[in-house]
Amino acid sequence: MNIRKANKSDEESIRQIHLKTFGDDEKELVANLACELLRESSSPNSIHLVAEAESYLVGHIAFSPIHSKTKGNLIGYILAPLAVLPSHERKGIGKKLIEEGFKELASRKVEVILVYGDPKFYSRFGFKPEPAEKYLPPFELKYPFGWQAIDNRAINPAKQPEPIQCVSALNKPELW
Repeated sequence: MNIRKANKSDEESIRQIHLKTFGDDEKELVANLACELLRESSSPNSIHLVAEAESYLVGHIAFSPIHSKTKGNLIGYILAPLAVLPSHERKGIGKKLIEEGFKELASRKVEVILVYGDPKFYSRFGFKPEPAEKYLPPFELKYPFGWQAIDNRAINPAKQPEPIQCVSALNKPELW
């Protein structure tokens, strides 16, 4: 298996990964999100990684920048979405995608990573709910227990939670 940066020619394969991974109630929404994120340009740029096995794509992950809604400065990145084809689950592919993404974020000196997902899964990678309390998502959360973060900053001078601004593909209430 090989982990590499995704490119625009991977879009249809990425779409299919998400369509085959998520349930009927959310597969179109998440597949569209993944493709929109791949096409969207941001500053700094998003990170898209794919896992290849047997000459086809079996997994995808995206990390997008988040900014302070009030100050405009870069706060960190948000992990969304992540998918591995059901036929390739439980082989460590999701773990490898996350770890490679973390390496790229570390090289950019990113100290804050947010995620909105299953706490049982993401806690294995260091995500916790307490650090996420410092950041207000752009919309009300349907499942507040899924809001988690890794925050490696030495201090956080904000006394109130910081409202965040995501890239436009994530700026949709139905995703939250």
